[in-house]
Amino acid sequence: MDYFSEGLSQAVALLLSLDAETFSAVGATASVTALALFASLLLGLPLGFALGHFRFPGRRAARLFVDWMLSLPTVVIGLIVYALLTARGPLGEWGLLFTVPGMALGLTLLGLPIIVSMTATAVESTDTRLTETLLSLGADRWQLLLATLVEARFAMALAAATAFGRIVSEVGIAMMVGGNIKWQTRTITTAIALETGKGEFATGIALGFVLMVVALVVNLLVALLRGRSNGRQGGAQPGGVRP
Repeated sequence: MDYFSEGLSQAVALLLSLDAETFSAVGATASVTALALFASLLLGLPLGFALGHFRFPGRRAARLFVDWMLSLPTVVIGLIVYALLTARGPLGEWGLLFTVPGMALGLTLLGLPIIVSMTATAVESTDTRLTETLLSLGADRWQLLLATLVEARFAMALAAATAFGRIVSEVGIAMMVGGNIKWQTRTITTAIALETGKGEFATGIALGFVLMVVALVVNLLVALLRGRSNGRQGGAQPGGVRP
C-alpha cells in the first residue's frame, strides 16, 4: 500500500500546483463534454418530445431504434465514427479525426439516445388528466405542447444529467476518435488509462479524484432531480399513461 499512499500524496501535490499536463486533460474533457452535451440536448429534446407526444406511422419502429442505440456497445460507436472521419471515409475531408469536435461527434451519438429515450418516457408519463382539463378549457395545440413540456421539465433535466454522466466518463470513443494526443485530445479518462499503464500512479490518481468529484456532483444532481420529479408525480396522482 506504500505506492498508493505515495501516489496519493503526489496526486494532491499535482492538483494544488495546478500541473499543466493534468489540467490540460481536464480542459479537454470539459470542452468535448460541453460540445457533446449541447448537441445531444439540441437534437434529443425535440426528438424525444415528438416521440413521446405525437402519434405517427413508424413510431414503434423509431422507439425500437432508440432503444437499440442505447444498448449499442460504445466501441462500436467509436468504430463507426472513426470510419466516417478517417481520410478514406465520407467525412474525411472535414479533418475531424483526432480533434475535439470529432470526439464530440462520437460522444453525441452516445448521449443522444439517452436524451431521446428519457424525454419520450417523461412525456408519455405526464398526467393524462392535464390534457383532458386543458382541452375542456379550450386550449389549442400549442398550449397543450407547452403544458406537457412544463410538466415533464424535471424528468427532462434528469435526462440531461444522466447523459452528462455517461459522456464525461466514456473512454473507448474518446480513445478511438480522439487518439489520446497530449495537450490536445487527451481527456481525463484516456489519461488515467495511459498514465496507469505507464506506472504513473500520481497523475492517474489526481485525474481519478477529479472525475470522482464530477461523478459525485452529477449523482447528487440526479438524485435531486429524481426526487423533485417523483414528488410532482406523487402529488399529481396521475390518472394514467398515454397509450
